[in-house]
Formats: sequence, structure tokens, C-alpha cells
Amino acid sequence: MTKRIGVVGAGFSGAVIARQLAEAGHAVLVMDERPHLAGNCFSERDAATGILVHRYGPHIFHTDSQRVWDYVNRFASFMPYIHRVKANVGGKIFSLPINLHTINQFFGCAMSPTEARAFIASRARLDIENPVSFEEQALRFVGPELNQAFLAGYTQKQWGTSPANLPAEILKRLPLRFNYDDNYFNHPFQGMPKDGYTALVASIIDHPLAEVRLKCRFEDVEEAFHHVFYSGPIDRFYNYDRGRLGYRTLDFESERHHGDFQGTAIINYPDSDVPFTRITEHKHFAPWEVAELPETIIYREYSRACGKSDIPYYPIRLLAEMKMLKDYEERAAAETALTFVGRLGTYQYLDMDVTIARALHIADEAVERFRT
Repeated sequence: MTKRIGVVGAGFSGAVIARQLAEAGHAVLVMDERPHLAGNCFSERDAATGILVHRYGPHIFHTDSQRVWDYVNRFASFMPYIHRVKANVGGKIFSLPINLHTINQFFGCAMSPTEARAFIASRARLDIENPVSFEEQALRFVGPELNQAFLAGYTQKQWGTSPANLPAEILKRLPLRFNYDDNYFNHPFQGMPKDGYTALVASIIDHPLAEVRLKCRFEDVEEAFHHVFYSGPIDRFYNYDRGRLGYRTLDFESERHHGDFQGTAIINYPDSDVPFTRITEHKHFAPWEVAELPETIIYREYSRACGKSDIPYYPIRLLAEMKMLKDYEERAAAETALTFVGRLGTYQYLDMDVTIARALHIADEAVERFRT
């Protein structure tokens, strides 16, 4: 039997769930208060330079899930792209993630993988057996010198709080390599959608049974739904009655230049006396177009606390917030006609591939449940 389904948010979570339910024969209304699709993955051509710009900061697609990779390739052509990041520390350029080249260059050595592993182990705080905070994880991970150079200052700027207040899980996502591999991600499937993420999301959501309303607030829609999938902030849904969960937002300072500004897509600036976290040069996210683009556009990123009217980017998940979050999660778990999804709905830092994988799983379960 056909059900009327509401989906709040036209990012990846909402688009995938809407598509899967529409293909199962349900009528879906997707609502988003912004004037565009794709949420924070929104991309468009810069009018002055013709460069495909990630308006809310860079997004690089990578996954180890065959299902997710096949799914996104069903709706877009993906171009080869290997993400490589550099760091400007004290006016010198280093390779990230921390690898054998980084270690040798930073310490002025020419160590072998075995020697470097032993060297880092001699500096790491192995006495911290069960790291709880980012700081403890970093000290156990790489020791004080590399932590201070590459992690501590960048983390303080990015999250606006001491690494001692952040959970260790944030750092557990970052690799440490004892070879010269500077591919930022380990996943076997990596690439960029040729026409950008907005076109990809538009293709996913394009189905006769899926209606999209932009500049539309869920709170203003006077319609009953059999079930609602909500990808907005979980604390907002409950009118912040347990308090506001912490988020970070980003400000971008753009410049246009002739030629090539920095020769790569991203250079991090971990030094604490540099106010921005990184410089992104977006034409390098589409290397197949670089030769045809004589101009360039760069963005300096500044991270700060998210105010009431700002766009939330990253859930902070401070250790002190866990009680508040648990209260919201318990209420969400008791809902029978509402499912919270996505980064904001679950208050978790989720990469795009994990977001899509979870959305597919949630949609699979919903399709089965709605058959009755």
C-alpha cells in the first residue's frame, strides 16, 4: 500500500531515502529550507572563473563499500581523483597524513620504515593505555613533537576548544603511515562527480513519486505523513528544550588570482598564530579541467562556534555534552513515526559514504516495514 512519506533535508540522507522509497512505490515529499539541493555538499560553477566550487567547503568522495560506490555511479560519472594534502608548519611544507616522508623531513632523518616505527614508539605516550580525549590519543599516537606541529594547533582552531575536551574518536579517523604513501584516504574507491555534487543529488532525487520543495520549512508544512525522516539538528526538532548541542560553523574568505595559487587542492595551516585552518584551491578538485582554466579561486577557512542563525557544519561532541545528547537520543528512540538521519539528525561526524550507506540501510528497513 502506498504511503505518504515526509523527508526533511535534501542532502544525501534525504535524497537517498526519498529515492529508495519512491522506487518502492511510495509518494515522497522532500522539504529543504535552503534554496538549493545537496545541503553542505552543494557545488556550482563560479561565474567569474568557471571553476566548479564546493560552496560549503571541499567534499571528497571515498569509500570501501561496493554498494555505495555502485550506487553513486548509477547517478553520476565519477572522475579519478586522489586526495593529497600538504601542511604549512613554520613556513615549511610537509606531507599529510603523517607518513614516512613527514617524519623524516620533520626530524631531519632518513629512517627506514622499521626505524621510524621504533622512533615514533620511543616518543609516543604508550603509558596512556585507553585514550579518552583527543589530546591523550594524539600523545599516544605520535608523541609530543608531531602532535604540537600538526595536530594540537589545528585542532584547537578547528574545534574552538582544547584537544583535552574532545573525544579520542576524532583522531582515530586519521592514519599514521610508515611508508611514503600520501594518499589521504585508504579506501579503494575514490573520485569526484564530474558535474559536481548538486547534479549527483539532483539525479538521485529525480523520480516521478518524489516531490521536492525548496525554501520550505518542515514546521510550516500542514500535512500528515505516515512517517518522517528528519535530517535536521536533533536538538532543533525538540526546540532545544534540553539545551543546545555544540556545533562548529565555517567562514570563507575568497580571492581570485591568475594562474595557479598553491599548486594543490588543500594546504593546512596548523600553526596557532595563523587565524585560518587551511587554504583550498578548488580547481585542483577537478584536475581534468585545470589546463582549461587560466584563473583560479582560493578560500581561506575560519572555524568558529555556530550561532543561532549560522549553518551547522560539525557536531563537536564535547565530553561534557554526552548527558544532553543521551536525553535527546532516548526521546528519538521512542518515536514511532519519525526517524532521525544524517550528520545533524544523529549528531555524529559522518563522511558522505557512511551517510549514504546508513540511508540505504534505513530505507531498506522502511520499505519492508511499510509493506504491512
